[in-house]
Amino acid sequence: MSRSGADLALLLLGGFRTLVDAATTELADRGYEDVRPVHDFAIRAIAAGADSASELARRLSITKQSAAKTIAVLQERGYVARDTDPRDARRKRLRVTERGFDVLRQGETIFEELRDQWARRIGAAELAGLEDHLTALVGAQPVRFDTPGWIARDVGEPA
Repeated sequence: MSRSGADLALLLLGGFRTLVDAATTELADRGYEDVRPVHDFAIRAIAAGADSASELARRLSITKQSAAKTIAVLQERGYVARDTDPRDARRKRLRVTERGFDVLRQGETIFEELRDQWARRIGAAELAGLEDHLTALVGAQPVRFDTPGWIARDVGEPA
């Protein structure tokens, strides 16, 4: 059976959604029922140095208003905090709280468990082969939301 390029894109998206939805459900079962995938991306960006709404917006390729709303939700739920900048008392800097780091650790554990489930379903060698093929196609670096055309550049093609 021959598949189209669109079918391939939908299969890849389906794999992503299957993993993310299962992880979100498992996080809820572990007491983090208020976490959504965008929260993970935002917490990771803040942990990596996005310490303002403007910087978070840039790193996630979203509007500053969307970043501010995401920050407000994360702060309300205890995943991030705003602290006064020691160099400029007028400025507030974002930081990830211990609860925020805990949800990241839980998420990583869950994704490892999901990967193990997939390995049992299709075989460890098949899954490793799939990962190798995807790495060859998209590059070894994680997705970066702040760099349009990142895929083409990572594999040496023009963006």
